[in-house]
Amino acid sequence: MTPAQWRSAGEYFRWNDYSIFYRAEGSGDKALLLIHGFPTASWDFAGLWPELCKRYKHVITLDMLGFGFSDKPRDYVYSLVQQTDIHEALLAKLGVRHIDILAHDYGVSVAQEFLARDSEREIKPYTIDSVTLLNGGLFPETHRMTGTQRLLRSPLGGLIARFFGERQFGKSFSLVFGPNTKPSAAELHDFWILLAHNDGKRIIHLLIAYIDERRYNRERWVEALRRTRVPLRLINGPEDPVSGAHMVARYRSLIMNPDVVSLPGIGHYPQTEAPQQVLAAFFEFQDYLKLL
Repeated sequence: MTPAQWRSAGEYFRWNDYSIFYRAEGSGDKALLLIHGFPTASWDFAGLWPELCKRYKHVITLDMLGFGFSDKPRDYVYSLVQQTDIHEALLAKLGVRHIDILAHDYGVSVAQEFLARDSEREIKPYTIDSVTLLNGGLFPETHRMTGTQRLLRSPLGGLIARFFGERQFGKSFSLVFGPNTKPSAAELHDFWILLAHNDGKRIIHLLIAYIDERRYNRERWVEALRRTRVPLRLINGPEDPVSGAHMVARYRSLIMNPDVVSLPGIGHYPQTEAPQQVLAAFFEFQDYLKLL
């Protein structure tokens, strides 16, 4: 499915005067919520979508503010906390009361904020039944930025963003994939289309502020993982230079009774590099939970 086909099957809703793209298949008060990463969009899950929709009566995902087909305001302070607010607004709009979460990269921090809110609230607008995490920076101390991320986060970030092109993107983006699962030229072009839509490359240096937000909220978000009673599974591509095997080692040291599935040879994007393996690991987890 191309990004254009993905978009044509979706809808938009308004959040604080901004237009947010989303896809929702099916209906019901229990749903699977897919949360994408940086710098891509909900289309990351296109390879999983058909099988997930067979399994779940209601599957939901959106392009966060500043990403994909959603609005990309230039004069804006982007926040993972607000991205969580946007997801909650969509859940309320669709009448969802129970969720399973599958999150990747930037989205794992949104999942952590979901867990933090869940532990704080006495009256819960929804119940989190499970959380499955793909590669992502769960711990600031183990997150290894790419060279491009370092440049975008520097004082020259705005200037670099202006001249950031498809060729530079493809070269940098490919580095985080597994050695034998690199994206094709056509796939890289599709990822670029999503980033460049609505002149998105001009705000990429603003989105990168999530790295500092993770550091600021480290205690809140790490403790949310450690203290939650929500069932957790981590599915990880160990060849990922950003949040691969080294991050898993930290996860095992901090999380009690860690449930980890490692996918040999896979990098930062398990859902696109090895969709069938991700589906198998995710469905195995869900089947196990049904037996409890």
